Amino acid sequence: MTTRYPLSIFKKLQTPFYYYDTEVLEEVLSSAKKAVDKYGFHLHYAIKANANDKILKYMVSHDMGADCVSGNEVLKAITTGFEPDKIAFAGVGKSDLEIETGINNNIFSFNVESIQEIEVINEIASKLGKTANIALRINPNVDAKTHHYITTGIEENKFGINFWELENVIQLMKQLPNVKLKGLHFHIGSQITDMSVFKGLCIRVNEIQRWFWDHRIIPEHINLGGGLGISYLKPDILPDFETFFSIFHNNLDLRPKQTVHFELGRALVAHCGTLISKVLYIKKGIKTNFAILDAGMTELIRPALYQSVHKIENITSQKEIIKYDVVGPICESSDCFGKAVDLNATSRGDLIAIRATGAYGEVMSSQYNLRTPAPSYYSDDL
Repeated sequence: MTTRYPLSIFKKLQTPFYYYDTEVLEEVLSSAKKAVDKYGFHLHYAIKANANDKILKYMVSHDMGADCVSGNEVLKAITTGFEPDKIAFAGVGKSDLEIETGINNNIFSFNVESIQEIEVINEIASKLGKTANIALRINPNVDAKTHHYITTGIEENKFGINFWELENVIQLMKQLPNVKLKGLHFHIGSQITDMSVFKGLCIRVNEIQRWFWDHRIIPEHINLGGGLGISYLKPDILPDFETFFSIFHNNLDLRPKQTVHFELGRALVAHCGTLISKVLYIKKGIKTNFAILDAGMTELIRPALYQSVHKIENITSQKEIIKYDVVGPICESSDCFGKAVDLNATSRGDLIAIRATGAYGEVMSSQYNLRTPAPSYYSDDL
């Protein structure tokens, strides 16, 4: 899996821009679907990773459901072709209007995160004369061993219902006729590269399942969320979907007819995307050289927000390797893509590729400093 750059075309385009290699996207999606279908699991694409319309239509073409975290994502999923009964709606702070949107569109499930949310959904569903399907997002207290900003499954996080609340939840459900318990939902974090974490999740899910079975409740579906990480410094290596799904196949205890669902985002779209930028200036410092780009944290905020590291390449130079601090034009010291990055000797006007930006790149962009939004281009259109 290798991204190819049509340099003659790139040189004519205004930078910065997002470039999506659709052949790479097809390869990743086919690999994921092959692995998920092998075990009879169900896959929902996490729209928050990249909500680009063309990307979403690729997901639909591979018969995926959608994982949404806002009412607008639910609407976008429907308008781009996702089937409503394959849409899961998560999020710790759903507004009344967003809940109405989900109910009116008869979505697959609300992944609920608090006792009060269950009560609110029941109230809104009652006013609409409908019944809403819900899955309890349970906090399994499993450490994802990832960045603390994207860890979501331990007790100090804002997400999910804690295990010690379940007795109250079950009693409450008996009094609420307009919500129906359909599943259990778990999501412990993102960019998880230690596969043992997922085995630990399975063990904890089995314990929680047994608690429900003891209470004579067998949920129709178990939703394990997403979180599968990628190698940002080796962006040509495909995610190991087979190992990921086999862990759940081999370690989950299920009852007959229980279905298993996943909500992957990053692992599906990160590899196909590249942020293409032009070098504005080379600035020689006392201890380092600076390559100042026309792309900044407004186009890719991950390094500033998560201290993440992407592979950065000069795609127009074949000269000797020199180290540079690669920075953007934004009026913030945090506007830095990487320090002491090995690049072929770089000059003003060279094109720089920041790899694996198909997830949490374009979708998290902003117009801070009144920046002009960067356009998107696709390999099958150029």
